[in-house]
Amino acid sequence: MTTTPVPTAPLVEIEGLRIVSGDPKSPRAIVQRIDVDIQPGRRIGIVGESGSGKSMTAGAIMGLLPEGVRVESGSIRTGDVELVGLSDRALRGIRGRVISIVYQNALSALNPVFPVGRQIADVARAHLGLGRRAAHARAVELMTEMGIPDAARRALDYPHQFSGGMAQRVAIAMALVCEPQLLIADEPTTGLDATIQVQVLATIARSITGTGSALLLISHDLGAVRNMTDEVIVLYAGMVLERGTTDEVMNDPINPYTKGLVASADQDGGTISFIPGRIPEPGSVSESSCPFADRCPLVTELCRTERPGLRETSTGRVVACHNVELP
Repeated sequence: MTTTPVPTAPLVEIEGLRIVSGDPKSPRAIVQRIDVDIQPGRRIGIVGESGSGKSMTAGAIMGLLPEGVRVESGSIRTGDVELVGLSDRALRGIRGRVISIVYQNALSALNPVFPVGRQIADVARAHLGLGRRAAHARAVELMTEMGIPDAARRALDYPHQFSGGMAQRVAIAMALVCEPQLLIADEPTTGLDATIQVQVLATIARSITGTGSALLLISHDLGAVRNMTDEVIVLYAGMVLERGTTDEVMNDPINPYTKGLVASADQDGGTISFIPGRIPEPGSVSESSCPFADRCPLVTELCRTERPGLRETSTGRVVACHNVELP
């Protein structure tokens, strides 16, 4: 007799997320109507041009939005805990232990006045209850796993004594020291040279495989997203325009914006493809129109008067566009 598999509960469940900034009487929408479930062990990429709302989504999950930016509505849950509106004290118990983040500039994320080994060890002590010696030993062990040579000695060094690539490895070690259930990597290779980028991404991939952590990768690097994720969310001006498996979205994009984004990364014979125009400023697009209307080759009057909803394909992919036929 066969049995029906029991669905796994989402590790993080985001419903109707709307992030705004500015005057509460006339807020500007930065992120609109985002829904996503992050299952345990799943690897999800978020792509889109600068200003599309990728990092703001990550900040909302962590409860670390910039001053003047807030979640206006929607829900972000992990287990039975609602993260939106949760006190900073309660969030500190979740950050690092349940959800960790690696930012794009490790040197600015690390404290310049403490040795890096102490910074990693302090996270382990706070969340795992380790003693000072055990936490330091764990920090050295993890730095070694991150590929940092002579880790026992380097653990006593300060952030400014590390190159950008090595500092990023330290930041990854700090994020993973408690084996969180979800690692958010927010543009983790920005500013690094190509060789170091490959090494850092390989370190992240190897580390989350070892811990079984889920991954939310925010990146402009579509090649990294292709190689490291199972699913892709395409954001534009704070709105989801397409979401599906990485293979579907990257190899057979449907939304005109996704097509342009993929084409701009897949250069053929030196020909440079680009999307004309610029992404609009946050909050500058009417919520009664498609945010991509001014740059879209398929634009019609309907696009300017009615915002498209997400429609589902036969394979479960979702696309927001009035003017494409879905398989």
